[in-house]
Amino acid sequence: MGSTSTLLRQCLALALLTSALTWAAPAEAKPWTAATGAIALAFFAVISLLRHRRVQQLTAQIDEVLHSGRTVRFEKCREGDVAVLANELEKMVARLARATDALQKERGALADSLADVSHQIRTPLTAAQLMLAAIEQEDDPRRRKHQLRQLESQMERISWLVTTLLKIAKVDAGAIRVQANPVNVAQCMRRAASPLETALDLRDVALETDIPLDAAFTGDELWTAEAIENILKNCMEKTPAGGHIRVSACETPLATTVRITDTGPGIAPADLPRIFDRFYRGDEGQPAPSSSEDSAVRLSAAAPEGFGIGLSLAQALISAQGGTLQAANGGHGGAEFTLTFPKLVV
Repeated sequence: MGSTSTLLRQCLALALLTSALTWAAPAEAKPWTAATGAIALAFFAVISLLRHRRVQQLTAQIDEVLHSGRTVRFEKCREGDVAVLANELEKMVARLARATDALQKERGALADSLADVSHQIRTPLTAAQLMLAAIEQEDDPRRRKHQLRQLESQMERISWLVTTLLKIAKVDAGAIRVQANPVNVAQCMRRAASPLETALDLRDVALETDIPLDAAFTGDELWTAEAIENILKNCMEKTPAGGHIRVSACETPLATTVRITDTGPGIAPADLPRIFDRFYRGDEGQPAPSSSEDSAVRLSAAAPEGFGIGLSLAQALISAQGGTLQAANGGHGGAEFTLTFPKLVV
């Protein structure tokens, strides 16, 4: 309505201008002036009406985008400034469609992730509840002490799980601050292996390193150490007693590579494509224990040792620094993890 009124006012102003010019013109030029003004007024009115109709079409199509769907085309507006506006609107609609699809995918992934988190936390919580009931009914001090240690272990597992999930959530949200400083590989390796020294001794697994003292890369030492620690922990859990884990590094003008291998059974071919998937574990489907006073102990023993998020977190932390983490089976058996930190970004 507003644009129609504007069009009428413009036509009226042009008609008044034509009348004024016709009145001021000499007598012999008045017919030509009036005819020229009438033609100009008609041309202006036609062009304005066509543009007004195109704008109305765009308005209707935008309204359809907002209230009905998003598969809207603007082929009818092919020239002029209205066509430029139509093209920009079509780009906006396409971008909004992509954003909507991405949000729907993220919503589905979030729902799946919450279901996985609920499932992973439920197992140790159930074991802890069963342990509490067994401890209350236990009269033997030695058995009670043993069960209390197992309960403490379950609490540590839950605490580690929640902490790791929070870190993964921060990585997904882009909320972690990754430094870009020179990192000495040997020093970073010592930081990563330090928390696992006792566990390695108890499992009789040796840790061997072959890292040049000057090997370095640009990244975040703390987050890289956390990623390597998760990889070492995974290798330690898969390596039998008497085995070893070997860490080597090499530096070239293009990249710094850290390779971690173990003497375990390696990665099953079916597990390789999903080794870094969150909550994925190859040993699933353990039978549920029957109800008895030792059910909590059997539940804890039957469950896989990890939660399936350590390697996922490691890959996320390395990727956040611009590096890559790959998994494969070594040439002589065992798993092989390769961390690459490029020096040149093409």
